[in-house]
Amino acid sequence: MVSALGNGVKGGCWFSLIDKVYAPATLAAAWAKVRTNGGAAGVDGQNIERFAARADDYLTELASDLRAGTYRPQPVRRVDIPKGDGKTRPLGIPTVKDRIVQTAMKFALEPIFEAMFLPSSYGFRPGRGCKDALREVDRLIRDGYTFVVDADLKSYFDSIPHDRLIERVATRVSDGRVLALLQGWLDQDVLHGMERWTPTGGTPQGAVISPLLANLYLHPLDELLAGKGYRMVRYADDFVVLCKSRDEAEAALADIREWVDASGLTLHPDKTHLGDCRQRGQGFNFLGYRFEVGLRMIRKKSLNRFKDKVREKTRRTQGVSLERIIANLNPMLKGWFNYFKHAHWTMFPPLDSFVRRRLRAILRKWEKRGGLGICPAATARWPNAFFAQAGLFTLKEARLAARNPR
Repeated sequence: MVSALGNGVKGGCWFSLIDKVYAPATLAAAWAKVRTNGGAAGVDGQNIERFAARADDYLTELASDLRAGTYRPQPVRRVDIPKGDGKTRPLGIPTVKDRIVQTAMKFALEPIFEAMFLPSSYGFRPGRGCKDALREVDRLIRDGYTFVVDADLKSYFDSIPHDRLIERVATRVSDGRVLALLQGWLDQDVLHGMERWTPTGGTPQGAVISPLLANLYLHPLDELLAGKGYRMVRYADDFVVLCKSRDEAEAALADIREWVDASGLTLHPDKTHLGDCRQRGQGFNFLGYRFEVGLRMIRKKSLNRFKDKVREKTRRTQGVSLERIIANLNPMLKGWFNYFKHAHWTMFPPLDSFVRRRLRAILRKWEKRGGLGICPAATARWPNAFFAQAGLFTLKEARLAARNPR
């Protein structure tokens, strides 16, 4: 959306950028993106459908307010999202209008910062993703970088210092109105039920602009480690440093601790560790996988989430046919497999058995037999071939097909 060859940039720093944000084409593209992503209404109660009914008028108003400097973000509505382990995570829901302006701001800022970001960063960047990061980890381990620093930043998105973050932005953007908009989003009040407060640190959870700002704040760490020759793979705030010796890994961890402390952040004391991933018990978790003893497994938390999703889709109180249940279950199984298909083959048969047990329990309930679908009678009554004929997607067979595509 923004060209560094246009007006408003001098010496690598943008001094006039706000006009790129409120340009009609930028706001229209931002609205199209927000509309595609969907999402709930914010504190004003306006959802995507209500905005769409008068989209042209609202976009004109937004452009006028941004041009005049009278646009003010509204508070963020916070909700608690279940994590599957009995816990919840907070999610902020900005208004549709604020999501559009943040998306327009992201369109303007992203090319500026992308030009400086390093290859070691994979999260929330155009053309990069989890699978790219995992492939790089695999490659480094195969090349002998088996001593791993698995670092965990404690509550990273909630703890980024606002003043230092704005200073980082200001190294490349000196447009006062852009900086004021970013500051306004950082200072947005949060509404949670009857509670209302103003955050003193962090980037807003659920905000469109937050991942870009979070990447920017960690960019100096990327530069530090790359400058010292360390092999780092980072996805947002989740990162590992892979080394060829324990001494090198210990030195890397010391450098990370020093930078984290100086940057107003905190390493999680229980989730940060160093080990040789060739040894049992010294592996590490990264983006849903577990790397240990030369294998890529599926981490326990990911397995538990998988089972929770299956349980949700195979409740025995459903009043639909087995065909409908399988049709609803298969897309989730296929999507999950597409991400985890590079795990060791032994991970998949037990999960297939779990899915079939859930389905057998449903069939037993329909026959008023009860039970959990694990008894020999249930297996004999509805063998694996029965579910295969019914069209159930099978992880084990998909894994075999992925290994032998011909």
